[in-house]
Amino acid sequence: MSFAWLRMTVQVSGLRSIDTLVISMYSSQLLDHFEHPRNAGELGKADAYVRVENPACGDILELAAIVREGKIAEIRFKAKGCVPAMACGSLITELAEGKLLAEAAAISREGVAEKIGGLPPQSGHAAQLAVDALRALVQQLKAIPQSEG
Repeated sequence: MSFAWLRMTVQVSGLRSIDTLVISMYSSQLLDHFEHPRNAGELGKADAYVRVENPACGDILELAAIVREGKIAEIRFKAKGCVPAMACGSLITELAEGKLLAEAAAISREGVAEKIGGLPPQSGHAAQLAVDALRALVQQLKAIPQSEG
């Protein structure tokens, strides 16, 4: 379900206070990543691919990457879950792209939450899911021989 559809449904129902609540509980940065995701989709010829699921809520984040000269040259994500999970999936790709593997692995839950403009307390799992997926991806990337191309 897209956020625009949710907003339209709420307005049609005449429950504008819910529309305001949904908008006010998420930062403009989070909503921007949700409505305009960066690096979404599949990555052909990826060097590594991970799929991480939060068993408590069912959110799923998939990451794929290509590494060159020890840096994440390209990264893509696919997500299924809540608005914050999809937004954090988008953000984690921006934070990781171009970074050395060690730098990418050092990205923290707190750093993701800060860069996304904050998360409601019940949505902290979204930042953790993004970080867990990135760290799993980095582990896979470290395990493969790197080419210079």
